[in-house]
Amino acid sequence: MPAPAHPAPPLPEPLRVPVADSHTHLDMQDGTVGDALAKAASVGVTTVVQIGCDVERAGWAAEVAAAHPSVHAAVALHPNEAPRLAEEGGPQALDAALAEIEKLAALPQVLAVGETGLDYFRTGEAGIAEQQRSFRAHIALAKRLGKALVIHDREAHDDVVRILREEGAPERTVFHCFSGGPDLARTCAEHGWFLSFAGNVTFKNAQPLRDALSAAPPELLLVETDAPFLTPAPYRGRPNAPYLVPVTLRAMAEVKDLSEDELAGHVAANTARAFGYEPRP
Repeated sequence: MPAPAHPAPPLPEPLRVPVADSHTHLDMQDGTVGDALAKAASVGVTTVVQIGCDVERAGWAAEVAAAHPSVHAAVALHPNEAPRLAEEGGPQALDAALAEIEKLAALPQVLAVGETGLDYFRTGEAGIAEQQRSFRAHIALAKRLGKALVIHDREAHDDVVRILREEGAPERTVFHCFSGGPDLARTCAEHGWFLSFAGNVTFKNAQPLRDALSAAPPELLLVETDAPFLTPAPYRGRPNAPYLVPVTLRAMAEVKDLSEDELAGHVAANTARAFGYEPRP
């Protein structure tokens, strides 16, 4: 039988200090949830935050978090989902979906509202107004429920920051898959917003991301896979999964000139603080 075209990367050396994958999509990965969690735990990734990006996936995320103590859920309408709903069903369709997200976000196993925000890469001018309306609604929801806010920001840095300032960001705000440069990193640090770095920080062309990481304080850093996307080098193009967090964390430690254990300690404490849970051993 021929080998798969894109075999899964090998298990990395286990971390000595356990950490969390602050953002993953288990529903988009091959294999069972149990297998993914066991594989991750075997290399020191003992907690994952499962993201639900539409009503159906948000419900799945809440169910998985209820069934697995090492999984926490975040639920929202992805920025690209908001204009799609409004285009297909009008403003009332977006309102109905937001109401369903609110019900799920109130569940105890759901620790965050996200990923929400702005994505100007795939949304044209016609969809921006609904995207911004949805973002504002999610900010209000996170504050109303006392949950963390997880932000998706793609080619929209200025508007994301502006809206956060206008609405008043929740006390715990996470920039998922941080995509800005040092200036945005410094803005996040000024406001106490968390910066979560994914595997793209290891890419050859990602020097601006590494410069942002250099500028970010260790007490605000998180690590994530965004799996199955953004597999870190040297495995780019192969499937990503939570067990590959150590690859990205080690690259981050080099950039920060910190030991692996020191950065892992920061990341573990920061993720628990950002999402409001007790760290797992």
